[in-house]
Amino acid sequence: MKKYEIAAMTEKELVERIAELEGRLADINFYKVIEQPQNPMVFRNSRREIARMKTRLHQLTVLESAKS
Repeated sequence: MKKYEIAAMTEKELVERIAELEGRLADINFYKVIEQPQNPMVFRNSRREIARMKTRLHQLTVLESAKS
């Protein structure tokens, strides 16, 4: 997911997408024990996407608290 796509998401969408990605990452980690994945970069990319979304979510909360 690109930076501008994350920036366009609402707070609710971000929370839902983070939960979805964290669930997918947990599944991938579970299956990693059984069999090596075809693309090992999927771990790094998933973690980075989650971090980007959490950063954007934090930025939104800071902006919201500054307005109040």
